[in-house]
Formats: sequence, C-alpha cells, structure tokens
Amino acid sequence: MSSSPPLAAARSHAATIGVFDSGVGGLTVLRALQQALPQAALHYVADAAHAPYGPRSPDFIRERSLRLADYLVSQGAGMLVVACNTATAHAIATLRQRWPALPIVGTEPGIKPAVAASLARTKGQRGSRIGVLATVATIASARYQDLISRHAEGIDVFSQPCPGLVDLIERGQLDTPELHALLDRLCQPLREAGVDTVLMGCTHYPLVQPALQRALGPQVQLLNIETAVAQRAAALWGRQDEESEARPALRLETTGEAARLQDFVRQVLAWPDAQAARVQA
Repeated sequence: MSSSPPLAAARSHAATIGVFDSGVGGLTVLRALQQALPQAALHYVADAAHAPYGPRSPDFIRERSLRLADYLVSQGAGMLVVACNTATAHAIATLRQRWPALPIVGTEPGIKPAVAASLARTKGQRGSRIGVLATVATIASARYQDLISRHAEGIDVFSQPCPGLVDLIERGQLDTPELHALLDRLCQPLREAGVDTVLMGCTHYPLVQPALQRALGPQVQLLNIETAVAQRAAALWGRQDEESEARPALRLETTGEAARLQDFVRQVLAWPDAQAARVQA
C-alpha cells in the first residue's frame, strides 16, 4: 500500500467517498449513504482479514484504521466515513490528526438520540432505562464512556458486550439456531433490567435486527444510527457531485475473500450486479 498523497492530489479525482469497516457491518452505512447521496461515487473496503475488531487492542485498531484510511485517500477519497463503531471509538481522533483538512465522519453509539427516544416513550420520566449492544472494545473505550457522561446524566444505561455476534454475522449466519441462541443470551440481562430502548452500537447488528427485536421483545424499541451517519456525510459532502450524469460508481473491496463479500452483498443487500475484489491493505 502506498503512502498517503497530499490532500490536493486526492481531491483531484472524481468525487469519491471512502468507507471502511472491519467487515460487512459497514454495508449498512453504505446502503444509507447510497440513499442519501445517490449520485456520489462510493469506495468501500471491508477489513475481513482482520475481523472482528471487537476483541482487538486499541493499538491494533488504530493501526488498521490508519492503513485502510491511507489506502482510500491514495485512491482518491475526498471524504472518509468510518463505518465501524469500534474503529471510531479508538481511531477517529488519530485519523483527524493525520488528515486535518479531510472531512471524516465517524459512527458512534447514538447515546443522545437514544436518551431522547427513551424519554419520549416514557413521557419524560426519569426512570428511563437504555440498553446498548456493542463490542467489547467499544464499551471499554474512553470515547464511549464520555458519550454516556455527556448525554445520559440521570438515565440508567446498561452496556451489553456482544462477543461472538460479529463472527456469526460475518459468516452469514443471519437466521440460524446458533444466532438466535446467542442473541437470547445477550439480550437476557437487558430484558431483566427492564430497558425500554436498546441501541445497536455496532454497524453489523442491523443485519440481524429482526432477530434482535424478537430476542428483546416487542415492548422494547430498537434503534440504529446509520441514517444519521449518512445525513452527516451528505451535509459535509455538499453538491459537488450532483452535476454528473454518469452512473455513480460503487467499488467494493476486501482484505479477505472477494467472493464472500460479493455473495453477501448480492444476497443480503439485494444488489445483484455488485462486484467485489480483493485488496492488499
């Protein structure tokens, strides 16, 4: 992988938004980006060879995030979207230091909107109880704890780590007995705590949202933040790509098996023409 070029050189390419995640989870953000910016060219890299990030050390997560971001910028990205909660928690500050002039959008657990949704549901009572499903690394991060301190004062927040869940999703087990058994175990503490709102704090989790809702029960509202991330990216991206009449490009790459990513995108996201390639990054 090449070293990062000057930002001016990167911006000389056609409008490209670079998106990365540890694996297939960021495809939920990619889908939201396509809806929010239908004319933008998108370049997605799944770091499947090193997934999941959840059990990894902060140093490892930062190193991988820097390498993936460096690759995307070298390929002409004029914006980066970190479509991974864990990478955002541990690496986005480092990325912004590396490229201070480059718009970089992170994906963080939406504690603030979850609090608002919970208070609205409980009619403003201070007895609101929020659950957060996230990776071990996200929950352990200082950034996550800061979000709770800033936005959830007086609200009970129950953080539930989800070891093993990303692995099953990466393997395409989106509706299997093993998945449902794991979700039942993970959601049991949240059910027992009587939470009224649960936030999916990993971009992989919306891929099994129906199964998660069943495990939590119909009385719990389940939230994700992909739309908010896409809206933030659209606001920063502006109108620079709207004059193009050409069909927007979608470039899918992975550090793992290209056929696996391609099949996942075609089957789960219903993008039948999707093509994926393997990349060394």
